[in-house]
This record gives sequence, C-alpha cells and structure tokens, in this order.
Amino acid sequence: MPSLHMNFLQYLQNGLDILLVWFVIYRLIIIIQGTKAVQLLKGVTIIIVVKVLSSLFGLHTLQFLMDQALTWGFLAVIIIFQPELRRALEQLGRGRFFSRTSPGGVNDRTDIVESIAKATEYMAKRRIGALISFERQTGMGDYIESGIPLNANLSSELLINIFIPNTPLHDGAVIIQGEKITAAACYLPLSESAFISKELGTRHRAAVGISEVTDSITIVVSEETGAVSVARNGNLYRELSKDELVNLLNTELKSPEESTTSKWNWKVKRNG
Repeated sequence: MPSLHMNFLQYLQNGLDILLVWFVIYRLIIIIQGTKAVQLLKGVTIIIVVKVLSSLFGLHTLQFLMDQALTWGFLAVIIIFQPELRRALEQLGRGRFFSRTSPGGVNDRTDIVESIAKATEYMAKRRIGALISFERQTGMGDYIESGIPLNANLSSELLINIFIPNTPLHDGAVIIQGEKITAAACYLPLSESAFISKELGTRHRAAVGISEVTDSITIVVSEETGAVSVARNGNLYRELSKDELVNLLNTELKSPEESTTSKWNWKVKRNG
C-alpha cells in the first residue's frame, strides 16, 4: 500500500510538472504573438528540422553548420530581440503573464472602414497631410512606444482632429490596433528605396518604410496634392479613389480565419 501511494504521488507530480511546462509555453506563445519573434520561432524550427534531417542522412557538414547556428543563435536572439524580451519581463513583473488575454480584432470592420474612408476623404479635399498605419500580424510595439498613447475608440472625427495642422499630434503617424487608435505622433522608419518618386515626401517614405519591415497597411494623405496612397509589402499604391480605398481595407483587414488570401488587382501607380 505505501508503494502504491508513492507511485500515485509520483504520477501526480509528473503530471503537474508537464501541465505547468505546457502552460508556460502557452503563455510565451501568447506574448510573442503578433511580434517579430514569431518569425524568429519559425526560423529556429526550420534550423532544427534541417539539423535532424542532416543527421539522419549523414550530411556532416550541414549538421555542423546547424549546430553552430543553434550554439551561437541564443546570444544573437538576446541581442536582436532585446525589446521583445524586455516587454515579456515587464508583463511578468506586472502580473500579466498569468492573466487571461485574447487576441484583439476588428469587431465591426464595416464601421471602421467607413470611418477611415470618411476621414481620408475630408482631409484629402482640404489637403491635410495624414499617416495612418494598421497593425496586423507583425507587432508594432516599438513604433507605438515612440508616440503618444491614446487607446481611444476609432472615429473619423478623432482622426481628423489629430491631423489638423499646428496641433500637438499632427506630426508623425497614427497606429491602429483592431478598433482602437493606440497611439499618435509615432515615428516610422523611412524607406531607403531608390524606386520611390522624388516628388514624394517624408510621409510616403515612412509609409513604405514601415511596410518593408512589417505586414501593416499604411494610408497616406498628401499635404501637397490631397492624393490618397496606400503602402503594403514595400509597394506604394498611389492616387486611390474612395471606393478603391474601401475595397482595399475591406479585403486587407479580414482576419486569417475570414480570408486565406489577400489580393487587390487595381491598375494604379506604384512607387511613382
């Protein structure tokens, strides 16, 4: 009987140990979801798979290279992903590591698209410069931290007021997460592409720049011409009509569950 009791306690201890490990892994996945660390995780997975296959097929040189990549990769991860690691430790310190979280999303995409279209149309007619970026799968936390936090419900009136000239928040970009305006006056990286027309200014270069490093959708309203452009995947789609903008947003802001493809086939000018 004592032996049976000890075996039961051992099984219970092992089961609890496994559950805790899986819970920690799950929480880590939730934390890195929507950040650049997701791409890192995919890369590490590929390296591990290649290492296993090279070991099975006796490819010693390839196996040696994969071993070196895994050995030195840990140090590289700490250096490259220092902001994500810092944010994870901050969440742990605030007690959010063990709190329930659910991925944010657009609850009413139609209203949001209409608000964006209404605001851009108003600003375009009056040649009010604007830069509006939608966060998608790749996190934009670093760029959000460079601006002024708002965490406000999205509306056309608020967007217009933000970009009115000579107001405190009109310089920089607005970043939208789900149905919230998360921050304003944010700094976005400028593109170094030589294919961008010389007639385009800093806003357009910033829009293309952020689209090169994230999967965001960024809308630009030109202060000089009032033209509306959209940056996506390193490309700049210029001089869009209101209907084209609405069609784009309705397509691109779908969740992965709603759409497995995201294409829009317009004959518009790219990158000048």
